[in-house]
Amino acid sequence: MKSTSEATAINIGDSKSVSATTKATQHPQAGMKRGLAIFDFILRLLAIGAALAATATMGTTDQTLPFFTQFFQFQASYDDLPAFTFFVIANAIASGYLFLSLPFSIVCIVRPHVVGARLLLLICDTVMVALTIAAAAAAAAIVYLAHNGNANANWVAICQQFDDFCQSVSGAVVASFIAAVLFMLMIVLSAFSLRKH
Repeated sequence: MKSTSEATAINIGDSKSVSATTKATQHPQAGMKRGLAIFDFILRLLAIGAALAATATMGTTDQTLPFFTQFFQFQASYDDLPAFTFFVIANAIASGYLFLSLPFSIVCIVRPHVVGARLLLLICDTVMVALTIAAAAAAAAIVYLAHNGNANANWVAICQQFDDFCQSVSGAVVASFIAAVLFMLMIVLSAFSLRKH
């Protein structure tokens, strides 16, 4: 490994002697930027877990209540409500994006001063945080109505009957909000890494 204090001299043979010296210097912030990139990678892994958990939990949520006979049953499923369908699709897109962003995050670890990959991650993370929060907020509104109902609109709360369904969708919404918070942290880290000084 070369020391950073080595100098290279270039002599040009001419009537006048010209000498140019270059000195290899280490960027003083390389260690800090590499540490931020490693933390970003860890946050991406955690966000993949949260987004996949939200997607899988909501996508597999289903409960059937039998009444009197097998032919007369009440069923609650995520695909009965468009907000829950949007939730599953949005979190699946966020999970896929997070998985595909891992190589770019590794590039930022190996080359901490690269700007293009970091800027691409910043822009895409911003889009994904908006998508994730929109899906989580839409699902949270439906979960609130399922728990409390709305007397003015004559909507009854269904969580007394479909308690397993409500617990599952509530957990999925919490996991999605956790993924959104992790996206926000990744945005802050990317912006901090792109700073000049």
